[in-house]
Amino acid sequence: QLQLVESGGDLVQPGGSLRLSCVASGFNLNSYAIGWFRQAPGKEREGVACISSNGSANYTDSVKGRFTASRDKSKNTMTVYLQMNSLKPEDTAVYSCAAEIRLFRQCVLFPQEYDYWGQGTQVTVSS
Repeated sequence: QLQLVESGGDLVQPGGSLRLSCVASGFNLNSYAIGWFRQAPGKEREGVACISSNGSANYTDSVKGRFTASRDKSKNTMTVYLQMNSLKPEDTAVYSCAAEIRLFRQCVLFPQEYDYWGQGTQVTVSS
C-alpha cells in the first residue's frame, strides 16, 4: 500500500511562487510515476504535471515554463515537488498528487491511470 501526503498549499498573490510537496511512503517507490492534478470548484480534475520513474516530466500546456516537477528519493520515502512560479488566478484549485506503477514508460496526465491519491492541498492565487 502506498501513502501520499501533500503539503505546501497557501494563499499567494498573482506572479508569486509556491512549492508543493508530495511525500510517498511504501514499497517499490522507484517504480512509481507521480502525477500532480488540480480541481477548481465546478471544474473537472485536470492533470498538471507528472514525473516518471526515470525522472522525466510532462506538463499540461497551461503550466509549461512556469511549473517544474522533481523527485527526491531517500531510504524509506520519496518526495515529489511541484515548483510553481508566475502563478495566475486561474491556477487556484485543490492540488493532489497521485501514483501509479509505470516502469519504462513515460508518465501521463490522465487521472484514471493513477491508483493512489493524496488528500489534496489548497492553492489560492489572489490579490
